[in-house]
Amino acid sequence: MTEILPVFLSCQGPRLSDDEKRLFAEYNPLGVCLFSRFCENIKDTSQVKALIKDIKEAVGRDNVLISVDQEGGRVRRLLEPEFTAVTAQQNIVTDEQAREHAYLISADLKSCGINVNFAPVLDTLYPETSTALQGRCFTCNIAELGASMVNEYIKNGICPCIKHMPGHGRAAVDPHLNLPVIEASLDELQQDFAPFKALNDAPMGMLAHIVLTAVDKDNAATVSAKVIKEIIRGDIAFKGLLVSDAIVMKALKGSIAEKAKRSIAAGCDVICLGNTDFAANVELCKSGIRMHDETAERLQKIFDVINKSADFGNYEYVKNKYCENLKNIISYDYQYDATEVLNQLRQSNKGD
Repeated sequence: MTEILPVFLSCQGPRLSDDEKRLFAEYNPLGVCLFSRFCENIKDTSQVKALIKDIKEAVGRDNVLISVDQEGGRVRRLLEPEFTAVTAQQNIVTDEQAREHAYLISADLKSCGINVNFAPVLDTLYPETSTALQGRCFTCNIAELGASMVNEYIKNGICPCIKHMPGHGRAAVDPHLNLPVIEASLDELQQDFAPFKALNDAPMGMLAHIVLTAVDKDNAATVSAKVIKEIIRGDIAFKGLLVSDAIVMKALKGSIAEKAKRSIAAGCDVICLGNTDFAANVELCKSGIRMHDETAERLQKIFDVINKSADFGNYEYVKNKYCENLKNIISYDYQYDATEVLNQLRQSNKGD
């Protein structure tokens, strides 16, 4: 079999096209990231199951990582009424709510074959935090609430991905559109690092497209060997698989292939492409990137997680209790729509 390509690709619709099947078969991607609007990868349970079956048959492996952003609130790809309405992280303030939140999401993901959730968010909220993150951060006890979610996902056979390492909260600029530059000192940044240190044994983490001038004033964390080695693998001592945030974001400059090569060279394990067109998938596949030896070792922990079975016999009870405690569960009143921004990027990238 072809060596596994360390990427999360995207697909263009509710089923794989013949071109996508050929691409996936030739390049053997580690995983695929699903989206809801515009590309319409997610409509209902039966359709998602069929799409995932297409993907696994094309790739030729059963352990393909099928990922999604299902944080809750406005960042959710599995939508009601087919799937459970889940609130934003900012509304979760107790360990019990955190566990229930992850339990309900796990049940939805498991029901259709998704095995990786790019959540929870462990960024620290500040007055200057960009609207791209507002509503998505815990407002108290970040490490404790994050740990409750991470443990519940793992218990239910879903691989969690803590994000955005090493801490995105001080960024006042939206990385979908521009590169945030954070000028805090290393001492100040310890507050941002702390939740990630507390969960440094999580199986997967996502990098932030941010510049930390105290560490590397010239490069975003995603493409900075210094940030990855000294801060993420050093100070934070993160042991899991390190995934880039979507490289279609405008925070990183250059072609898809250039971004991917720089990220892998800096020490990133896996490239997440993001919501983009088929041509970008082809470019990433042909970029020539290879999996690090350490990446293969880190993957085993993830495969162990996604092979776990789960029991959701208490689903209705947990759902009713969760909804009673979080009465604003379906009040998604936010000025920022990340999905719309991603779609605008997708359209603009056609002209790049």
